[in-house]
Amino acid sequence: MQDTTTQLAALDDMTTGELANLYRDLHGQPCRTRHRAYLIRKNAWRIQANAEGDLSERARRIRERAFELANDAEVRVMAPKTMICPPQTGETVTVTRPMSRGPAKPTDPRIPPPGTALVREYKGRTIRAVVLKDGQGFECDGERFRTLTAVAKRVTGSHMNGFRFFRLGTTR
Repeated sequence: MQDTTTQLAALDDMTTGELANLYRDLHGQPCRTRHRAYLIRKNAWRIQANAEGDLSERARRIRERAFELANDAEVRVMAPKTMICPPQTGETVTVTRPMSRGPAKPTDPRIPPPGTALVREYKGRTIRAVVLKDGQGFECDGERFRTLTAVAKRVTGSHMNGFRFFRLGTTR
């Protein structure tokens, strides 16, 4: 037990490169990380497992089953555009996702309806921004802007929240 204790204590004094080399020696494969705390934990676990015995047979079976279940090679992030289901009753079914129709309308409740003029006094100037239709942005002084923040930045010369600049969404 003294030998294991000495080996575990020596891990704290090792450099990251030495820990990576020890990982390769203990685990039989190079490590994919240079995270010092991780390498210390993994090396300490392997040193203890070698000294006191590895996982039980039952734990090994559970670990193998977990690896099988975790194999995410076939996991999809999105459903396919068309999907042919395997025939259970001798039929083939095709399911198609609907395609989006045009740009999404703004969902922010602070944005007024299209055509609304947002007016604000700023340093003696009257600033007027018009909400364009179909969520295409805003128009101010003959220029188009995608966001109210872009309008506020053009007017003030520095970054400022567009909703705050035009006092939208506040209950004052």
